[in-house]
Amino acid sequence: MTTHEKHFRIAILDMYNGHPNEGMRCIKKIIAAFGEQESVPVEFTVFDVRQKLEIPGMDFDAYISTGGPGNPAPVGEAWEKKFFGFLDKILAYNAKRQNRIKKHLFLICHSFQMACIHWQLASVSKRRKTSFGTFPVHKTSSGRKDPLLNALSDPFWIVDSRDFQVTLPNQFAFDALGAKLLCLEKIRPHVPLERAVMAIRFSSEIVGTQFHPEADAEGMLRYFLKDDKKEAIVNAHGEQKYNDMIEHLNDPDKISMTEAVIIPTFLKNAFNKTFQPAYA
Repeated sequence: MTTHEKHFRIAILDMYNGHPNEGMRCIKKIIAAFGEQESVPVEFTVFDVRQKLEIPGMDFDAYISTGGPGNPAPVGEAWEKKFFGFLDKILAYNAKRQNRIKKHLFLICHSFQMACIHWQLASVSKRRKTSFGTFPVHKTSSGRKDPLLNALSDPFWIVDSRDFQVTLPNQFAFDALGAKLLCLEKIRPHVPLERAVMAIRFSSEIVGTQFHPEADAEGMLRYFLKDDKKEAIVNAHGEQKYNDMIEHLNDPDKISMTEAVIIPTFLKNAFNKTFQPAYA
């Protein structure tokens, strides 16, 4: 069988709880573009985790778990238990030597925060104010070596939209899991606050970001240029923040570059490792 006779199967874990969002559109767009650019037959299935308690099995090649609204701290709901069980199941599957072809997982924002809580890697707390807009993030020494971020500058630019933050990484827990901290939020020398963790490689196959790597500059620009959206952002965050965002969304080396690199690189890596020859 050639690699192209078999579909590359991706599960999208929808964590939006029915809330309107741009993330799902962006993720589907990236998956479709990946299939076209790599000439790979790709199929995806969406699982509504929070509303319908849907969780994918281990019969997919790659998994993308989205951002979503609300406090990531668990309160004992059934969907939370299912999601945490899914995280552990992927880890356990990949840990078995007989499972030569591993399962690859990308965790975005809310999903990333929940994984940090579940694996006790860091503190997750409410921010003093919402982080919203486009920001630079800085690679750590591990981040500078990670293939996911190779093609990005240091710092690189991201879209952030969150009320919660991951801080105070627990090095013992990182070491026990084999996790690596990949990047931190922008350096603010005059702010006496812990810098938030912005990306973690949880394992060779599992990686996640606090920010939204799926955000497409073109779509966001169209969205934020609408009068009502502009007014809402200016009222909430000020005119300077709005103008900076528009400038960064128009810059091909900022948000467009991050969108073009991170999830496509994750997918390419997952595809290559899934369909490599048996004795490569």
